[in-house]
Amino acid sequence: MNLIQTVLDANDTGALWPTSLSDAPAPDVATAYQHALQVRQARIARGEHPKGFKIGFTNASIWERYRVDGPIWGTVYDRTLSFCDGQGSVHIDQLCQPRIEPEVVFGMRTTPPADATLHTLFEAIEWVAPGFEIVQSHKKDWLFQAADCITDGGLHGRLLVGKRVPLATIAQSADALETLLGACEVQLSKNGAFVEQGCGANVLGSPLKALHHFLLALRACPNAPDLQAGDVVTTGTWTDAWPVATGEQWHGAFGSPLSGLSIHFA
Repeated sequence: MNLIQTVLDANDTGALWPTSLSDAPAPDVATAYQHALQVRQARIARGEHPKGFKIGFTNASIWERYRVDGPIWGTVYDRTLSFCDGQGSVHIDQLCQPRIEPEVVFGMRTTPPADATLHTLFEAIEWVAPGFEIVQSHKKDWLFQAADCITDGGLHGRLLVGKRVPLATIAQSADALETLLGACEVQLSKNGAFVEQGCGANVLGSPLKALHHFLLALRACPNAPDLQAGDVVTTGTWTDAWPVATGEQWHGAFGSPLSGLSIHFA
């Protein structure tokens, strides 16, 4: 079995992993990241362009439900990323068991310095936006180990980014941004019916702290690329991940300083 090609094929078709891969013992986390980086290189080789990263499992309240014990990360690509001013549409026909997650997304102005603190990380951010990450699992019924998720691209499927707000217009310091986004809330609804409420503090205390945690993990991973100017980073779900289907309309009523975001699944 060619592991990398098998992962690519499942990602392209939306199929579950074959039994030979799904039933195989999961590698350790360090090995899984090296597999994920090989998948990343294979996607680049066939013409896809990395546009940033997703951070997963930053919401500790759902760790027990998904049988994980810490955050993970994966790559976002040009073919998985889209932008809108508040209303977007995403095709999910090639995704496997897709679910929706309301999140905060950062856009990087520059590469953060070595040994970045929350303060110097703040200075490297250009904008902040509401987002919906559509995650997927190629293992049946979302029954996986953390290493499976990492090999599977951090479960990333699609990312819709809403209205981008220049950081300088909402906060003048890391402390101010941490407080602002930590207190921000979202009400998630499907076809007009309330589903769940969450807040920014659910992701490691605040999205800025989640971004800092990710930066340290990224730089500790052998062969991983660094954050670059222009990268987007989505920082983890404020609620549980909810199953979605074609034809549905979902809305995230994000509080200030963010704006609402609606998505239609085509």
